[in-house]
Amino acid sequence: MNTTIMAIALEKRNRFAPNLQEILTKHGCIISMRLGLHETSKDLCAERGLILLQLCGEETEIAALKEDLSKIEDIKVNTMLI
Repeated sequence: MNTTIMAIALEKRNRFAPNLQEILTKHGCIISMRLGLHETSKDLCAERGLILLQLCGEETEIAALKEDLSKIEDIKVNTMLI
């Protein structure tokens, strides 16, 4: 059984987070796991973020998610099959 992992790099996290969240909610039924990472400290909350998704959908569903995400400015999306 293959597992698809999707990596989403977002340059302007605070600006585009609502758009990203809307898309992830729309495609939520194919997301098994979600991990969000960004640099943070007492004095800093970085604009750049990285989200990793474990996906369980069909290839067409994953392609639709990737297409929707690619419409967001300053976002990079890559997938790997393991």
